[in-house]
This record gives sequence, C-alpha cells and structure tokens, in this order.
Amino acid sequence: MQNLKMYLYYKQIAVILLALLSFNISAQIPIGYYSTATGSGATLKTQLYNIIKNHTARTYDNLWTDFQTTDGKTDGKVWDIYTDIPAGAPVYTFTFISDQCGTYTNEGDCYNREHSFPKSWFSDATPMYTDLFHLYPTDGKVNGMRNNYPYGEVNGVASYTSSNGSKLGTCTYPGYTGIVFEPIDDYKGDLARSYFYMATCYENVIASWEKNDTNGDAVLNGTSYPAFETWFLNMLGEWSAADPVSQKEIDRNNAIYSIQGNRNPYIDHPEYVHSVWGVGNSATPEPTNYPTNFSARNIKLQWADAIGTTVPQHYLIRMSASGFNAIATPVDGTAYANSTNDQNVDYGVQQTWFSNLSAGTYYFKMYGYTGNGATADYKTDGSVPQMSVTIP
Repeated sequence: MQNLKMYLYYKQIAVILLALLSFNISAQIPIGYYSTATGSGATLKTQLYNIIKNHTARTYDNLWTDFQTTDGKTDGKVWDIYTDIPAGAPVYTFTFISDQCGTYTNEGDCYNREHSFPKSWFSDATPMYTDLFHLYPTDGKVNGMRNNYPYGEVNGVASYTSSNGSKLGTCTYPGYTGIVFEPIDDYKGDLARSYFYMATCYENVIASWEKNDTNGDAVLNGTSYPAFETWFLNMLGEWSAADPVSQKEIDRNNAIYSIQGNRNPYIDHPEYVHSVWGVGNSATPEPTNYPTNFSARNIKLQWADAIGTTVPQHYLIRMSASGFNAIATPVDGTAYANSTNDQNVDYGVQQTWFSNLSAGTYYFKMYGYTGNGATADYKTDGSVPQMSVTIP
C-alpha cells in the first residue's frame, strides 16, 4: 500500500510538471511564426491574415471558462477593464462563475461577455462572435451603457462615468461627433490592438460589415484595407502608441494562443501597427535623455611576442600618469604584483587592459622577463618598448 501511495504521489508530480512544461512551450511566439510577414501596408496585412486566419472557434458558453485563463488577476478575481483601477483598488470586483450575469441593475452586480468590437457590426456571425481576442469580461452595467457605440474620446460632459473613469458621451476626437465610449488610458492600447487584430484576421469579410449597423458605419469604411474611417484609424494609432503593450496583454495573448491556436500580431510585434497602417509609432520610443560622463576609461594594449634564442616567459607592463621617466626600471629577483600601475602578462597572450582610468595621458613601458619572484630576470637594456595614450 505504501508503494502504491508513493507511485500515485510521483505520478501526480509528473502530471503537474508536464502541464507546466506544456504551458511554458505554448506561452511564447513559436519559432518562425511570423517568417512570412515581410511586406508593408496592405501586403503585410494580408501576410498576417494568412498566418492567423485559421484558428479554433469557441462556443459562447466556452467563454466563461476561457476567461479564467485569459483574464484572471493575480488575486484570482476577474480582470474587468471597465472597472479596474490599475494604480489603486477598484470599487467592484468579481469572482469567476459565481458573479456571472444574469440580470443586473447597478454597476458591480455581475460581469458578462463584452464584444469590444460590437457583434451587431458583423451581424452576430461566427467565428467573430466568440473570438477571444476582442472579447473581454466586463461589468454588466457598464457593458450595457457602452452598448454598441464606437470607442472614442469624451473631453466634454459625460452622460455616464463608470467607477474607474470610463465615459459615455459625445465624441470630441476630430472627425466624429456621435456618441462614443471612452475607456481609461491604461486599456486604450489593448483595445486598439484588438481592433487591428479584427481588421486583419477577418480581412476577407470586413468590407461587407459597413452597413450592418449605424455605429459600425461610423467606424468602418467598407474596404478590407484600411478597413477603418480615417478619424478612427488615427485615434487607434495614437492609443496604441500612448499605451504600449503590457505584461497583461502578453500573458493574455499567450493564453488565447493555447486556446484558439492563433496570436495577435500587434501584441507580438507592436511595430506592425505602423508598418501596416502608417499610424502610431514606427519603432519603440526614443530615450528621454543622453547618458552623462561620456568618456573612455579603459586602455587596451596589444603587441606581437618577442622572438629570439631565449623568449620571455612573461611581460611586466608598467604605467605612470606623470611621464616615461617616472616609470621605475624593474629589479631582477623582485616580484611586482598586479596593481593599478603594473600588469603581469604571460607570453602568448599578447594583450592586456588598464581599466577605470580618469581623463588624462598615461605612459607605458614593457619589460620581458624569465623566471618568477626571486628568479625573475628582466630585460632592461637597449630600447625598452614604450607608448603613451590620452583619454579625453
């Protein structure tokens, strides 16, 4: 019986390790996944479409379980982008499964399944209807207030503001004056990259969605490329640039890949946003400042070994900041330990470094020798090799 218990124990450990290994393998970009993504503009978008278009469609009921993997916070609660406060404590939190909607009246009652790209825009068709890359668990009340309005910016009076500051109101972003929903800044990039994904993964059908819904018509322009109206495309580019890819998005991308079998290219490669649509950043932001104390503080000396009937076994290189005359001639039978001013180098190495030096001129002399310590015999006659180096 004891042996059986031990067997079952180690079998459980093996299963856990295998599961962890499997997750680790899937939680990264597969080698060569984007190897065919080599173009730009519409060409690159089509290349990405061919990479991500074939994926496993979920059922609508699957999403409740999927969210536990894709949208769980470190405390196990639901990661709801419409009520979450990244720098503080959210007013409302939800527990997976037990807090599913259901009916609701007020914010905080329950969470449901938000189509960030409204389902009415694509007539509730599959596989868009259950594509996790644009589906998020969100507060039922806030989701209902958002309705199927476009995302936008509300700098004026909002008709509704959620507990984390998400707003519903008249759009003030140039190019559109209808009703829009504005998420908080921390999640604008997430949603922008969700939209870039949708326009890419469904480029074969998105051109037909423009007239399905009035609000969708305000965003979609009836083409497969660029797919979006100019005002909306420019805004998405700004959102994507201002809110770079977060660890949350990276983890979510990996989790969805393990479920659906495809990835969001604009999370793996944020630079694709600019490469495809010409908006957002073409590269990562440039550094804010230059480095200070710019100087060369290391000097590398190199040489060709001495030749002759008797070659040295070692070299002693001596340095001074005062001049050649300040370098003392080594005395036979004396060992000189490595220090700031002395370096012992074996025959055949042919180089050494003097490091951590301040600005100034440094003088070097090089002595070959045989033996060690009390038997050291230095060559000091004739022309001793010497050189000087200036550090600005």
